Amino acid sequence: MSNEKVRVAVVGATGAFGMKHLDGLAEIPEAVVTVVTGTTQEKAEAVAAKYGVPNAVVGFDAVLERDDVDAVILATPTQMHAAQTQAVLKAGKHVQVEIPLADSLTDAEATSAAAEASDRIAMVGHTRRFNPSHQLVHNRIASGDFNVQQMDVQTYFFRRTNTNAKGEARSWTDHLLWHHAAHTVDLFAYQAGKIVQANAIQGPIHPELGIAMDMSIQLKSETGAICTLSLSFNNDGPFGTFFRYIGDTATYVARYDDLFNGKDEQIDVSKVAVSMNGIELQDREFINAIREGREPNSSIRQVIDCYRVLGALEEQLA
Repeated sequence: MSNEKVRVAVVGATGAFGMKHLDGLAEIPEAVVTVVTGTTQEKAEAVAAKYGVPNAVVGFDAVLERDDVDAVILATPTQMHAAQTQAVLKAGKHVQVEIPLADSLTDAEATSAAAEASDRIAMVGHTRRFNPSHQLVHNRIASGDFNVQQMDVQTYFFRRTNTNAKGEARSWTDHLLWHHAAHTVDLFAYQAGKIVQANAIQGPIHPELGIAMDMSIQLKSETGAICTLSLSFNNDGPFGTFFRYIGDTATYVARYDDLFNGKDEQIDVSKVAVSMNGIELQDREFINAIREGREPNSSIRQVIDCYRVLGALEEQLA
């Protein structure tokens, strides 16, 4: 595999994150996208034309049968992730599935077992591990120059209707716990050690969407570090996730790929990695792991503990 390009299928290519992956893959010379799928043939063909992809199909099964696909990136609705990841592995192809791996602990564990039984690369899109902002903090932790004492995280959106990152109507319901909290639960463990305590409370259930629109989560790691995570779909203000790292030697504030110190002075992270785009860096790790025959950062094995914590929190909330 080492000298040949990895042939990639992007499933769900017409959605907001499918296109982000196509943008990232376009910057990776070792990868070539051979096929994209969409909800309709017309939409799939439009995306294929935009990115110069030779094949456009509808449906997931059409990709598994192809012999011009080594690896599959799944940018599909959350509820499909676990079953589709298992199906890709069963078909003998490498897989990267968008976060979250699953929306239940049972499905996450089943998918983890499928990955363990397979000789293929199986990775989850925990993008925060790859953002240059969080990478710089991780490198300082690894070198012993910084230790997290507390993380304060706000994940805020305005989602009183079912819309995606492009503002388009969505056919499925997003979830604060299984999707948005997964980013922070995994990142906190990645930066501060295994989570040993977790608590959650939630606000009222939305009458139409059937989900809590507000949630608060507390975490504690084996190092003694704590994390407070506030999540809302009711926030009519700046959108996104904002991370404050309070440590023994510094304070950092991460806003996606950008990083600031406690005085709100920007820190240059342009030399941390080969790109400033977290999704591209995540895709590079996937492609490189396939070519090098090694476990990637954010493999299912590495992130399964996150889903065990989410499962425990779901039980608390129930």
